[in-house]
Amino acid sequence: MNQLGFPILSLLIALPMLAAIMCLFADAKAARWIALAATLADFALGILLWSTYQVGGPQWQFVESVPLFGRFSWALGIDGIALMLIVLSVFLMPICILASWDAIQKRVPEYMAAFLLMETLMIGVFAAQDLFLFYIMFEAGLIPMYLIIGIWGGADRIYASYKFFLYTLLGSVLMLIAMLWMANFAGTTSIPVLMQTNFPPQAQTWLFLAFFASFAVKMPMWPVHTWLPDAHVQAPTAGSVILAGVLLKMGGYGFIRFSLPMFPEASAQLFWLVAGLSSVAIVYTSLVALVQEDMKKLIAYSSVAHMAFVTFGLFAFNRQGLEGAMLVMLSHGLVSGALFLCVGVVYDRLHTREIGRYGGVANNMPRYAVLFLLFTMASVGLPGTSGFVGEFLSMMGIYGASTWAAFMATTGIILGAAYMLYLYRRVAQGLLDKADVAAMPDLSARELVLLVPLAAVVMWMGVYPESFMAPMRKDVGVVLARVDRSWPGGDSKLVRSANPATAVAAAHEGAH
Repeated sequence: MNQLGFPILSLLIALPMLAAIMCLFADAKAARWIALAATLADFALGILLWSTYQVGGPQWQFVESVPLFGRFSWALGIDGIALMLIVLSVFLMPICILASWDAIQKRVPEYMAAFLLMETLMIGVFAAQDLFLFYIMFEAGLIPMYLIIGIWGGADRIYASYKFFLYTLLGSVLMLIAMLWMANFAGTTSIPVLMQTNFPPQAQTWLFLAFFASFAVKMPMWPVHTWLPDAHVQAPTAGSVILAGVLLKMGGYGFIRFSLPMFPEASAQLFWLVAGLSSVAIVYTSLVALVQEDMKKLIAYSSVAHMAFVTFGLFAFNRQGLEGAMLVMLSHGLVSGALFLCVGVVYDRLHTREIGRYGGVANNMPRYAVLFLLFTMASVGLPGTSGFVGEFLSMMGIYGASTWAAFMATTGIILGAAYMLYLYRRVAQGLLDKADVAAMPDLSARELVLLVPLAAVVMWMGVYPESFMAPMRKDVGVVLARVDRSWPGGDSKLVRSANPATAVAAAHEGAH
């Protein structure tokens, strides 16, 4: 079903692609303006997409399908889950272009073209309804990010870009083999059809592990997370924003689109694997974050811990967990992107990311200190910010599945507060005793334009999360219907139910 009468998803994908080609033939100044105009136009289309999306309407909306050759077709369509991730992508892209405005001086046209190509492929991943179209978009996204880190990154950029590329490519080879088997078994490459296909239980385990190999690296889950701190530290600021903001979400999207609905028996059977890896990730990476001296590395390790909340929530097999996981993904996309921008602001002034070099910046950069505090609190999960809603729902969900897993997740929240507040205290508070730090000017107008919209959305999601949850609610129900039959139930006394009223009634009955 397409409400608008024109192929808006194809347009969202084509617009940055055309702008990328134009950038390659333009000079540096023109390339910047072309990239900004294209990303703002795509953002406007994203808002149109959100405003015309029918909440509670058909599952797949804005559907387009053009058969190309054999079973392969240009098939696009979105549900509420894909809609939210597309809106997140188009919201962050103009911010990334503006963040690179003065920071990038060499090979500007190629840099802007790489970012626009990245936007094309990210939207393609979330909108694809053909299995192999998804795979092409999913894998091709490696290329522009590889170039962004490898050409415009820091001193060890070559090592970081190769590590990023090889880690993510290795897992995806297994996923491709699994996809070929699935297409052969089901006789179709349509993702909506495959989501309703019942694969043999013994095959599901192998298929689940093949997809898990790819999505776990993308998330990234422990122990295949080691490429992420290197990639973040070496990437330019805007590269870190889009890497943390959107690319990590592709793993979570893969789990909710493929692993859970297509392999429900295997997902329930391997719950212990996901819960175990997520528990280690939350505790281990939080402890590693506590001892970091590089700001970017600290935020990179915090990303691994936050993504563990997502995997916990997704594999809780209940509504609170799934909705919480989606909100954590959206919130983390905004908050970690904003934190990397905050690091970029002070790095532009002092050209170091070493935490010990700063101190007392709240005295001479009060506006910066206030925004940095807001994003720090959102990362910790302060009520009233976007971080709280998702983490609270994820915790409720995982408690319904396993009390031990919930206990491990709680330690992550405590440790998260420790390393983020420790970071803020060392950078913004204390004595302003270094002359070069005292000379740093407060946020410029361009930097305020980058950070204020992010702050507004973080507060909006914290105060009124319903506007983000409503489009996804029905689609979460569809996933739950698939996994419900295979989930034996957790060890918690919480009653699993899609309907909270039923759960409360059942709990009262149990008490009597």
